[in-house]
Formats: sequence, C-alpha cells, structure tokens
Amino acid sequence: MGHAKAAAMKGRGAAGAVARAAPDRVLEEPAQSLGSEPSAAQGARAGAFALTDPPILRSGAVFSSPHSGRAYSEAFIRAARLDPMRLRASEDAFVDLLFAAAARQGAPMLAAVAPRAFVDLNRCPQDLDPALLEGAARKPINARVAAGLGVVPRIVAEGVPIYDGKLPIAEAEARIAAWHAPYHEALASLLLRARRRFGRALLLDCHSMPSGASGGRRRAAPADVVLGDRFGVSAEPHFVDAIEAAFTEAGFRVERNSPFAGGYITERFGRPRAGVSAVQIELDRGLYLDAETIAPSPRFAEIVERLEPVIAAICAMIDEATLAESDSAAPDSLAAE
Repeated sequence: MGHAKAAAMKGRGAAGAVARAAPDRVLEEPAQSLGSEPSAAQGARAGAFALTDPPILRSGAVFSSPHSGRAYSEAFIRAARLDPMRLRASEDAFVDLLFAAAARQGAPMLAAVAPRAFVDLNRCPQDLDPALLEGAARKPINARVAAGLGVVPRIVAEGVPIYDGKLPIAEAEARIAAWHAPYHEALASLLLRARRRFGRALLLDCHSMPSGASGGRRRAAPADVVLGDRFGVSAEPHFVDAIEAAFTEAGFRVERNSPFAGGYITERFGRPRAGVSAVQIELDRGLYLDAETIAPSPRFAEIVERLEPVIAAICAMIDEATLAESDSAAPDSLAAE
C-alpha cells in the first residue's frame, strides 16, 4: 500500500509528547512552558497549522477550526482510493473563513492545514484503528474508532473507505507528530496566554455539520447551530447561555448537545474550575455551502455577515472590561482537577 507521507514527515519527533500528555495536565505550566507565545508562532511558520493572531490581544476567547484543513498533498491523493472531491466529504469546509472575524475582534483563530481525512485533530492520539493500521494494538476501542473514525481515519463520510489496504503504524505516528501534536501544543499555548492575560479563557471549537443533522427536539425545524458543552461539564453555564443568546439574536436556531455534545478538543481543554471553558460550535453546512461542488454558496457572504456580531459578542465576554472582575485565583495547574 502506498504511504500518504505528504508533507507530514517534518521530523518534529518530540512534539508527539505534547499530544500524549495526560488530559488533566494539559494546561499545566512547567518550567519549559507550553504557554510561551513563540510556540504557536513557530508552529505556524513551520506549516503545521494556520494561526491568525490579532494585532492587539483584546479578548480571552480563542477560536479553533480543526477540521477545515484543505491541503491535500499529491502523496496523500496517490495513496488514497478516492478522488480529491470524495476525500473532502469529511471536511468542515471553509469554517475557518466563516469565523475569520475573530482576529478583528481581538481574538486568535487557529485553523488546521492538513485535511481531516489525513489526520483528525479532534481525536485522541491514542485512537488508533487496528483495522487500518498494521501493528496497532488490538485493545478495546471506542465506537468512533470501531466505525473507522480514529485519529487517522479509515473512512470518509457515509462510510466510504479511504484506502485499499492497511497503513503501517509508523505512518500514523508520523502524522500525529507532524500535525496533531503541534496543533494541540499551539492551542494550549493560546489558552494559557489568554488565561494569564484575562484571568479566564474561552475556547470556541468551530465545526460544520451535515444539513439537517440536528433533530430539533424543541422545534419543528432542525437547528442551524448546535452548541456542545459536554452536557455542562466543559464550560461555565453563563458562557453557554450568552453564546446561545448571541446566535439567537442573529437569527439562528440553536440546540444544545444534541446530536453533538463536544469532541476530544472540548473534552481535553474544557476545565472551568481551572479557568478554561470550552464550547463546540456546529454550523449547518446548508446555510453556506454548495454540497455538490464543496464551494461557498451564494449565501456565504450573508452568513459571514450574520456571524460577525455573534463573534463580537463572544469576544466581549472576556475582555478588558471583565478583566478587573475576573477571578485571578484560577490555579496555574489542572493537576488538581
């Protein structure tokens, strides 16, 4: 089987140690801190992710788009059995552009470069699929991995296989070291910076969902937006209330936690007791995307315009005005959680 090494083999070696850190220590600040600001900038220069940092940091909000990467290398395309259009079926297309106003509002936007079909940044690095990876331990695995949606996916949307055969475990490890670990290191760095500056940090993990994916339990029509806070675990409730209110005021129908309650990033970084809240945002692709061509639809500019006041409201939830009132006693380490 051809190995989709792409540009993934960048020799980052030790970077993988960040992704494998225990979840309750992910925002711990050791002597060699993850929170040093050059960490994120250096990763962006190396091409592991795209970081749009505001000229002046004015908000404790941090925006993340882990599934909008669209750099499909020739090596990956050769290794796959699918054409580039089919490979894009799992992509949260253009979500990074939908939330690009974050930087104008004083908050950073971190976005994937590598596509989700190549490496899934919203999965645990131990989510290794033995059905795809030769040499992966055959141990109990979760339902997502069993379905083919591990950190190196076996399938794209609708269960279509990406490869004709297996990949060596070394290929998965290389992708994790080159793309997954630097992204998570950068995200930790940005959240630590926000928490130090404003006393709290608010992570918005931005995604898109298939049109009509929300069942709309409380409404006849499916939701436009699903907010996930892992059923109240990953974020302070007043933040989630305020985010829902901002989307509703902008004319979006909103649901919470159904069918998307939050993935690995929300679980890993959401530590309200340590001053970091994390909320997953799922936006209906039918609002802005032409599903046939995977191109922005004629409504794309309208949705961007409607999202701008939502983003502004989110960024204002933790800013200079709230700094004086913030709880500066948030612990530096999450190890006590």
